[in-house]
Amino acid sequence: MNDRPVTGRASSSTRLEPTFQIDAGVLSVTYHEAGPADGPAVVLLHGFPYDIHSYVDVAPMLAAQGCRVIVPYLRGYGLTRFRNAATPRSGEQAAIGADLIALMDALSVPRAVFAGYDWGGRAACVGAALWPERCTGLVSVNSYLIQDIAKAMRPAPVAREVGYWYQWYFQIERGRAGLAASRREIARTLWAQWSPNWRFDDETFARTAAAFDNPDYVDVVIHSYRHRYGLAEGDPRYAEIENRLAAQPVITVPAITLDGDGDGVFPATDGTAQAARFADRRAHRVIPHAGHNLPQEEPEVFAAAVLELVRGS
Repeated sequence: MNDRPVTGRASSSTRLEPTFQIDAGVLSVTYHEAGPADGPAVVLLHGFPYDIHSYVDVAPMLAAQGCRVIVPYLRGYGLTRFRNAATPRSGEQAAIGADLIALMDALSVPRAVFAGYDWGGRAACVGAALWPERCTGLVSVNSYLIQDIAKAMRPAPVAREVGYWYQWYFQIERGRAGLAASRREIARTLWAQWSPNWRFDDETFARTAAAFDNPDYVDVVIHSYRHRYGLAEGDPRYAEIENRLAAQPVITVPAITLDGDGDGVFPATDGTAQAARFADRRAHRVIPHAGHNLPQEEPEVFAAAVLELVRGS
């Protein structure tokens, strides 16, 4: 476990408040906002199975530096809701990327730094690749996260496959039932597996786990993990976006990519394998001790990366 002393961090009872609600595309999005309304905008995007409190330290750090910080609950999390009961509960990459742009439109944010990890990193990469005019810079944990669905059935190294147990579980109806019945237990197991050096307490976990009570959580999660392997149809409204993503578009904005050297699901790399996916300046950094939930585990590092792009834009 990581026994390094940590000072100046929010307590496990601290919440990102206040939150606001706004209609944005197919969603009514719940989000936290901090910092001056006229500051350079930053959108912080959380992953699975986490919530906005991955940024409980990062958001105030950035706000204190004059940024307008926007931290939304993704579709299927927290109090974010679908506006129409008939809308497919899609978790596909095109949907979460489109949600990012819809939220910016709703909030009249012309451009922003996109920053995220896991699902949120994927949404940030999609937004940066397809709407570069809206993105002043990208911070992405685990580099280029746009899925190459056409090649999804190619096996990974065995050690990686073992870590993907939850993805295989979610392909069958037993996994759907398991997620519905045991969403907290599954999430806590993944937190421990993915971030072996992070000592989180019960209160920290409970603060985030409340977000999984969203009535669409199970459907969105299951669809995400089935669609990425070509085992579930996408929402037709996103077909054109998915077609563009199938070409594995290059990211043409300045980027900082981060890997945690303690990441239990996505082992750290030197970044060279994906260098060709970035056409503008890109720095890749490996962060000691950090696991998969890098912004919550190493908020100073994550905030510094965002500020580097804000100040360089």
